Amino acid sequence: MRSLQFFDDLARSLAGHPPMALGVVYPCSVPALQAACEIAHAGLATPVLIGPADRIGQMAGEAGITLSDCRIVDVPTDGDAARVGVRMAHEGTVAALMKGSLHSRIFLHELGHHEGGLRTTRRMSHVYVLDAPQAPRVLLVTDGAVNIAPDLEARRDIVQNSIDLGHMLGIAQPKVAVLSAVEMVNPDLPSTLDAAILCKMAERGQITGAVLDGPLALDNAVSPEAARCKGVVSPVAGQADILVVPDLEAGNILAKQMTFIGQAQAAGIVMGMRVPVILTSRADPVPVRVLSCMVAAVMIRQGYGGNPAASMDQCG
Repeated sequence: MRSLQFFDDLARSLAGHPPMALGVVYPCSVPALQAACEIAHAGLATPVLIGPADRIGQMAGEAGITLSDCRIVDVPTDGDAARVGVRMAHEGTVAALMKGSLHSRIFLHELGHHEGGLRTTRRMSHVYVLDAPQAPRVLLVTDGAVNIAPDLEARRDIVQNSIDLGHMLGIAQPKVAVLSAVEMVNPDLPSTLDAAILCKMAERGQITGAVLDGPLALDNAVSPEAARCKGVVSPVAGQADILVVPDLEAGNILAKQMTFIGQAQAAGIVMGMRVPVILTSRADPVPVRVLSCMVAAVMIRQGYGGNPAASMDQCG
């Protein structure tokens, strides 16, 4: 069993750096407020709580949570909170956004507005960062939260977003496994065709900064022994850093299995936006929210976000 230290190393890399301003959108749950306080206490960010001030104050008081390190922007509804949060990110008042207790659909709707949202020329996508004791290394899993059934063009952006995050997290040349149920191209299994095309796109420079292979099944993507047994010869097989799933259902199930059964330390981030966006589940425990903020802080330190025009260039 491997010792988990990836997030400890990230924390050490951030030591001594000033906290970023973090907009927490509609933090009307005890876990969201607890996470904001832990993030402030850790020096990762100065939380700006965007939501109904009276309700936030009442919930904090009943739970014994002190909000002295947080600023509150009083808005009445979850939709208002999402709109104000996106506007504050646009203006540079906050450097990153974190979803509180509102529904993801409302949050993503505001993020994705063609006018006033935080879109770039790149398709937005979600990446889980998972460090599990039984896994050979930290693994990035995409996309398990935003794109339901992405077409090939969207999958190209999903892959490139995950590679960019891998670079920011210190993986210089990520090995990307494009997953399917099998490792052979099968015309009756569309995910194998997509995988083969994505690999050809990487060969032609349409995807950069990584080594791709696929289709690969999960076992021979992460296990050298499984790859040997199946006769899969590949620079990625058994050594994958990034797992690209065929659709949202597969990615969501894989990531939650690693978290809830495999005891993985987990973080999640939305890429392809003008600023880092932390898209937590309402069921996510406090540590997932704190580690996700840590990933966002590393992205900020690596130059992601800030000037919206610059973000369009880096994400386009």
